[in-house]
Amino acid sequence: MALFIVVVLLLPIFAPSFYTYVFALVMVNGLLAMSLNLVLGYGGLYQFHHGVFYGIGAYAIALILTKSPVPWWLAFIAAPIIAALFGLVIGWICIRSTQLYFGMLQISLGSLVWIITSRWYDFTGGDNGINNIPMPSFLTSGKEIYYFILAVLAISIAVMYRVVKSPFGATLQAIRDNPQRCEAIGVNVRHHQLIAIVIASFFAGVAGVLYVGLERSVFPDMLFWVLSLEVFVMCLLGGWFTFAGPLVGAGIIVILRTFVSIYTEYWTMIEGIILILLIFFLPQGVVGFALGRVGRKAQAAEETVQVSERGAKV
Repeated sequence: MALFIVVVLLLPIFAPSFYTYVFALVMVNGLLAMSLNLVLGYGGLYQFHHGVFYGIGAYAIALILTKSPVPWWLAFIAAPIIAALFGLVIGWICIRSTQLYFGMLQISLGSLVWIITSRWYDFTGGDNGINNIPMPSFLTSGKEIYYFILAVLAISIAVMYRVVKSPFGATLQAIRDNPQRCEAIGVNVRHHQLIAIVIASFFAGVAGVLYVGLERSVFPDMLFWVLSLEVFVMCLLGGWFTFAGPLVGAGIIVILRTFVSIYTEYWTMIEGIILILLIFFLPQGVVGFALGRVGRKAQAAEETVQVSERGAKV
């Protein structure tokens, strides 16, 4: 872990700018996947169109910076809050449905937001999106943007970890495992799930802000359901019942997409194959599989020690 932190901190100094950009993109997508995992892995909600909050956060800061005199720091704060408000509204509508119906209703509402964004040319730019978004002076070079994204990611991970390890996070996991029993003991299930959706939407909006800082442009495809499916695959690939799994899954998907796209345009087909292989051979994800192996080895070592102690007593 210490070696990984050193590599991350020194990467922009020694690596070419292209690799710095790719790793910055990994961090943005990793934050988005981790925000989805708050409601997917820990909450048990099939949020199939989580990417819509990512796009809302990106469009919010883009519109604020290009169409208003609001200072950049206030725009950076307001955009995730706007995404969280959309999460509150969409979540309030969808939370009455359960399991698959929740996900399908969310896809419908998210697609409605995507259609409005892609057709409202006077306000959102329509299919052309918004380009050349002005950024503050301290975000001019690739290294500065990289370290800014890294700092925001570290703060976001710390906050999300505190949420997961809090009594609220424990209650959310209990709701995931057995919502009927939680209701029986007096837990307001829908209230906790709605709060989780709002928190996840906020951090998805933060990821959207970081994307705008990296690319200085936004497009309607950010709100399309295909991106949400890709984020879903990131969680499954890394391990959706682990905290750091989605970040690892995002790294694998982004790096594969970046380099495979050089040789073929059929990346979505390859992504579908990865999903099929995951379901059959690695349902617990990469990190989940690794933790399982470590746990089995630790248990075997502990059993060996216990056998040795019993032998010594005899």
